[in-house]
Amino acid sequence: MDDKRRLILDQALALVDERGLAAMSMRAVAERVGLTSMALYPYVGGKDALLDGLVDLLNLELGSAVGGDLADIDWRRRLRALGRAVRALAGAHPSAFPLLLNRSAAGASASWLTAALRGVLHDAGVPPAGVPRMARMICAFLLGYTTGEVTGGLPAAPVPIPPVTPGPEPGPAPPRTSRFATASIGQPTEPAYAERADPGPAYAERVDPGPTDIERADGLTDPDQEEPDPAAVRARADAEFDADLDDLVRLVECALPYPRKV
Repeated sequence: MDDKRRLILDQALALVDERGLAAMSMRAVAERVGLTSMALYPYVGGKDALLDGLVDLLNLELGSAVGGDLADIDWRRRLRALGRAVRALAGAHPSAFPLLLNRSAAGASASWLTAALRGVLHDAGVPPAGVPRMARMICAFLLGYTTGEVTGGLPAAPVPIPPVTPGPEPGPAPPRTSRFATASIGQPTEPAYAERADPGPAYAERVDPGPTDIERADGLTDPDQEEPDPAAVRARADAEFDADLDDLVRLVECALPYPRKV
């Protein structure tokens, strides 16, 4: 990549990191590099081409983070390393990262990640006919998951719910006689609009079981509950993502035609 083009793209990415994607314009980028807006065109084209350049830059950064000397590393470790690198890139550039999914040029620019995934699957022993489909599926998961994390479109990692100590079993609810029941045809057993008898505390307890698991997890039943520790929330999110990577490894293992050595 030309040095001047790389400088302009680096400054454009820094601008997006600082102020968000909506703040990026040709004029704003030109001001950061000390040029006029028209002077940017020979290097990065118009705004659409500049956005595509950011996609290229993100993929270059991803490739540098992973490194190229992975041939001697077990495919399971390589797959996990790829997943963590994609997630780290999203965390480093949360405003720009969704471009990897939203730009029409992202498919071609993401060829590095696709090629890396295909190499992992080939070394794992996945039949050649199944490699493109599985690589596409894993790539979609990694980019979709991490985009959802940084945009808030993905639900947060679940909050562990403390066990609920069971109380005494409520007694049986009293029978509920419908006002429309009849002893004989056309003869109601109670007036049509008679008030329902008080079912008693046992029935009241049964229809009001208390806060649901979701309410307890979100703290809806306790407005004075302290906010969760950000470090603990992050640790839960990291553990959940690592568990998902383990699931991807098992998915690949299920696609192998014969058992592979660990």
